[in-house]
Amino acid sequence: MILLGQAHDLAGVPDRLEGLQFGALVGDKAFDAEWLLGDIKARGAEAVIPSRRNRTVPRHYDREMYKWRHQIENFFARIKEFRAVAIRYDKTDENFAAVIHLVAGVVAAT
Repeated sequence: MILLGQAHDLAGVPDRLEGLQFGALVGDKAFDAEWLLGDIKARGAEAVIPSRRNRTVPRHYDREMYKWRHQIENFFARIKEFRAVAIRYDKTDENFAAVIHLVAGVVAAT
């Protein structure tokens, strides 16, 4: 499922997490939502999400594990170096996903 460009990242989270098992979810401050934190805790996983600035009591999170997020961001930056991904030439979600898989394989091999 590819979200619309104007949709908030949280809009696609419930569908993405359905049926997944994981030990931790690493995300940025945009994912600091009570319903998501509750869902992660109910799964027995750890939420590695820093608190938003407007939170009255900041939550604790594993700062060392949060540093791994940088590697994920670098991977997406490398994928976007390919023009077809950055501009999204493909009209259908299936074709776009195929291009992303192809480029990810090229990036991972280098």
